[in-house]
Amino acid sequence: QVQLVESGGGLVQAGDSLRLSCAATGRTFSRYAMGWFRQAPGKEREFVASITRGGSNTSYADSVKGRFTISRDSAKNTVYLQMNSLKPEDTAVYYCAAGSYGDSRPITYDYWGQGTQVTVSS
Repeated sequence: QVQLVESGGGLVQAGDSLRLSCAATGRTFSRYAMGWFRQAPGKEREFVASITRGGSNTSYADSVKGRFTISRDSAKNTVYLQMNSLKPEDTAVYYCAAGSYGDSRPITYDYWGQGTQVTVSS
């Protein structure tokens, strides 16, 4: 069992930066690929970024490529999402997820956090 707790969301202006954190409980953090997803009101949950268990490979949605960076710190059991050059269309609830095989599909993740709100004003 893995529990995930996101933090770092907030209200920012377009062009600003935020760093989201996702702290995982348990000693099996390194066994899981980690992902970030987001869901805006009235829209489906969408993939943002993922990182493999060892951290050597990352993947990003086209909409955030070049602006967002996913990373993980196994010593702290934490995964991060650095978000730069934020746009109003980035406004959503952001969720982190853990999966034995995590890719861009939500179904490949076994555990989910409760989400953190990111609001970007124009």
